Amino acid sequence: MNSKHLRAGGKTTSPRAARKSVGKGSGVGAGAGAPLRAPREPRPVPEGVRIGWREAITATVGGLGFDVVDVERAPRGLLRITIDRQPGRSYAIASEFVLVEDCEHVTRQLQYALEVEGLEYSRLEVSSPGLDRPLKTEADYDRFAGQAISLVLKTPFQGRKNWQGVLQQAQAPAAGWSLMLKDGKAEQVLGFMFDEVREARLVPVVDFKGRQKRSDAAEDGQAGEAPIAAAVPGTDGG
Repeated sequence: MNSKHLRAGGKTTSPRAARKSVGKGSGVGAGAGAPLRAPREPRPVPEGVRIGWREAITATVGGLGFDVVDVERAPRGLLRITIDRQPGRSYAIASEFVLVEDCEHVTRQLQYALEVEGLEYSRLEVSSPGLDRPLKTEADYDRFAGQAISLVLKTPFQGRKNWQGVLQQAQAPAAGWSLMLKDGKAEQVLGFMFDEVREARLVPVVDFKGRQKRSDAAEDGQAGEAPIAAAVPGTDGG
């Protein structure tokens, strides 16, 4: 049964810079290298291996006080890890967003942890999620409720898959989530379940002072800064 619904007027109708890289044999330094091109297709990895990678990475990154947003095995041995700061946690340098220093710190620790676990890679890249941060888990939806997101459904609803609005928590956990939509002066609510979503991201917005931030003004839709990253060579000679 399709759980998506659109509610209007109280009635329900049926259905966040630079990327940093260093060469082989070098430590993580301040020199800037060429940006890595996003791969068209990731290299297939057996499911058992992928679980092992994620367990080792999640344990290390979590122990340093960060959340793992995404882990990607890309072509040519690139291991790309996206991290985020944990809400409510204090850090040596106060900031709402992930800093270059955070990526460098996590990169150094991951190099050691992956070597101990015997997990090979050619290149390790640790980066921030950027202002258009992806929402990957239900915990992410809890964290960013009240903020503007763009949503792509797995199957079309009312002839469209792409929606944008302010994320709202459902009153009952079993009811899923909802987006507050603006259709002219009228407000509508799009209800959906977590497993109906193909992709969801925060909507980046720039304020009048030029400082980039996340906000609930979905209609502005201005681009945020590029993710910050630190990259180092791996252990398999690639």
